Amino acid sequence: MNTRYGPVQVQVTLAGSRITTVDVVKYPTQDRRDREINADALPVLNQEAISAQNARIDAVSGATYTSDGYIRSLQSALDRAKG
Repeated sequence: MNTRYGPVQVQVTLAGSRITTVDVVKYPTQDRRDREINADALPVLNQEAISAQNARIDAVSGATYTSDGYIRSLQSALDRAKG
């Protein structure tokens, strides 16, 4: 999913209907600040997605655009997997 700072794309691994892993395959890395924000935010988003077992998770403070792209990409991946 495109964000103001670049695309965010996740890949979901399911066991049945259960989310087992979420891999972030694309995210903004244009500058040092992007890398710092995403190094902090992406592990939190991954953990929340696995805990929630859906895309209804909270955005990470300070990483609003990345969080939004992550959540939209996660929902899209789940929709395709369950399709």
